[in-house]
Amino acid sequence: MRFLSIYKSVERQTPPTQEEMAAMGKLIEEGMKAGWLLSTEGCLPSSLGARVRKSSGKVTVTDGPFTESTEVVGGFAILKANSKEEAVELARNFLKAVADGECELRQLYEM
Repeated sequence: MRFLSIYKSVERQTPPTQEEMAAMGKLIEEGMKAGWLLSTEGCLPSSLGARVRKSSGKVTVTDGPFTESTEVVGGFAILKANSKEEAVELARNFLKAVADGECELRQLYEM
């Protein structure tokens, strides 16, 4: 099974520290070698992004930053796991390497 892990946290105004980058790099390398991490990316600040929304047939675009949000998406990963429980454990391990936040896990459709 594959799971999308969406990491959400309070938006930072500073880049990750060298220690945080080293811890994340180690986790990514281990996950890729072990085969449970299929893909991952971090997001730049929301001030560089936009929200595109459709409501009642009308499409609106709102440029970032998204100040009305208490949390923003900081990154994502595609995980390979044999069960939801295993995916939860992988997310727990990821959270040990980052600042406070949460991971939302969503199982992906398999074609």
